[in-house]
Amino acid sequence: MQYTINSIEKFDFKNWINIYHKYAEYYQVDIPEDGFEKTWNWLLNPSHSLSGLVVKKDEEIIAFAHYRGMPSPLDACEVGFLDDLYVLPDYRGKKIGEALIQSVKKEGEKKGWPYINWITKDNNYRARKLYDRVASKTDWNYYEMSIE
Repeated sequence: MQYTINSIEKFDFKNWINIYHKYAEYYQVDIPEDGFEKTWNWLLNPSHSLSGLVVKKDEEIIAFAHYRGMPSPLDACEVGFLDDLYVLPDYRGKKIGEALIQSVKKEGEKKGWPYINWITKDNNYRARKLYDRVASKTDWNYYEMSIE
């Protein structure tokens, strides 16, 4: 199967929003309509920390990754964070997710990040098999505090 991995570009919006809706459905997250636009604008803004890559087959986006740099005070440097990674179900098992992670890693190397972190749901077993193969699971627990 032939595919390409590129940075997200302005003309990708229609394909990107379709797959991003599927990603939100997978994680059962209700994103307000202006949330999609806000994320899209972040991705296109070169001065914003969020960046994105897309995988295309015949000009259709079949997968994406959103990532960013963030400060690590204890390490006294910027590190990477992979916020979102999604591959359409018909294309899973073809090493596309791994190729995206390796592309994010190359971006991190260019930026001088010593490592890249990410999280996933505990029951995301298929993705965790990939993550266990390409990275080391840490012993950190992830917490979230809502601000109303």
